[in-house]
Amino acid sequence: MLLGLTPSRRLLSHRYCLLQCRSINTENTARGAIVDSVLSAFRSICGEDGVSLGEAVREQHGKDESVHSCPPDVVLFPRCVEEVSALAKICSRHRLPIIPFGTGTGLEGGVSAVKGGVCFSLRNMDQVLDLHQDDFDVTVEPGVTRKALNAYLRDTGLWFPVDPGADASLCGMAATSASGTNAVRYGTMRENVMNLEVVLADGSVVHTAGKGRRPRKTAAGYNLTNLFVGSEGTLGIITKTTLRLYGIPEATVSAVCSFPSVQAAVDSTVQILQAGVPIARIEFLDDVMIDACNRFSSLSYAVTPSLFLEFHGSEGSLQEQVNTAEDITQSNGGSGFQWARDAETRERLWKARHDAWYASLALRPGCKAYATDVCVPLSRLPQILVETKEDLIENRLTGPIVGHVGDGNFHCLMVVDPGDPEELHRVHLFVERLARRALAMDGTCTGEHGVGLGKRALLGEEVGPVAVRLMRRLKDAFDPRNLMNPGKVLLPRGP
Repeated sequence: MLLGLTPSRRLLSHRYCLLQCRSINTENTARGAIVDSVLSAFRSICGEDGVSLGEAVREQHGKDESVHSCPPDVVLFPRCVEEVSALAKICSRHRLPIIPFGTGTGLEGGVSAVKGGVCFSLRNMDQVLDLHQDDFDVTVEPGVTRKALNAYLRDTGLWFPVDPGADASLCGMAATSASGTNAVRYGTMRENVMNLEVVLADGSVVHTAGKGRRPRKTAAGYNLTNLFVGSEGTLGIITKTTLRLYGIPEATVSAVCSFPSVQAAVDSTVQILQAGVPIARIEFLDDVMIDACNRFSSLSYAVTPSLFLEFHGSEGSLQEQVNTAEDITQSNGGSGFQWARDAETRERLWKARHDAWYASLALRPGCKAYATDVCVPLSRLPQILVETKEDLIENRLTGPIVGHVGDGNFHCLMVVDPGDPEELHRVHLFVERLARRALAMDGTCTGEHGVGLGKRALLGEEVGPVAVRLMRRLKDAFDPRNLMNPGKVLLPRGP
């Protein structure tokens, strides 16, 4: 979505995007001779099967789950860091843009080849390289997804808890600073990445915490690791990540609690956290979202604002957590907990939560979805959720609300008819209001999805011109030719 623009400028911007895509196609055609001249060099590095010019393959690698789409000129499938480095050196010599691609599950257009160029699809680099059970860490390649890693860890007593809804690549999750339902207890990718191997635009390879190093903490120099976490492929290609692991809890129990109002549900969330309950998951679903999940996942919960909760710990500590949380929810008018104690029932409950995107789309078959992603301080959460709900109703919009309310982050999953200009206009205005409402409450326009293409203007409003200038200088230092995923995160420089 195009944010931060007046209606007339927004229409012009949509037209500009169309013209830009046409100009990109023209540039790609003009660049065809350069691409043709390096194809043999690409094939000599990653093999005949490692280079694709097929239209369907290029289209697939030019889009994610967002509204943005622009195919690259060619897709490469490297098998190791040495191949990534060699391919990047060729791209650097010929000034070809580089777009890293993991699983394509992003939500902000981060893989769209807005300047054409070369997509590095990293799916063939899918090895778990080093597992240190006693040290609670593991190193993986970019083709390893979060579900694949946890399947690999199944018999070790360890797991990796960061869980965005999609089965995303772990290096892609690092690139976007992904989060998920467990963040309230275990943190986001920023807290769980210990080291990264990154191929820079010129093909050089850097280990952000030192090659092979994996201490639990360090005070050595600038924090390069967290500079690349959340950089969305604009500073380099992440080819390995070393991650913190956790012991699987002795006991786990989940519950659902219904409330008479949005305010009551969110007040309970804040009070549970204020009471120091070490809750693992606390997810908010409004009445529209609960209804969608009931229909899509064959559930039968009350169609009212609800919390999905999960508690981790020993049998003894679990009971104390549950008692405290249940007392708080009942004091706010909540229903008694509906329990999901066995693994199968818990898995069904959380799969329904992770399928919220598809459940929302099913409310209006044939429509498209756009996910908002604001985050505010916990004390402002009740106010912003109540105001957002009122805004949706007043403007006749379908936007089920679901959120990681334990850390102040929530999403309106806007379901919109792309063929209805008037509805699209109302959605655009709503998204602008929501983002600025979050900024006015000392929050952020993106809690976990990233900036990508859609939130570049809002980034400037959020951090200010001095910070944006500093980001540009960092980008220039790491990528002076602007080859790494150009056009993302930072708006193009003015004339």
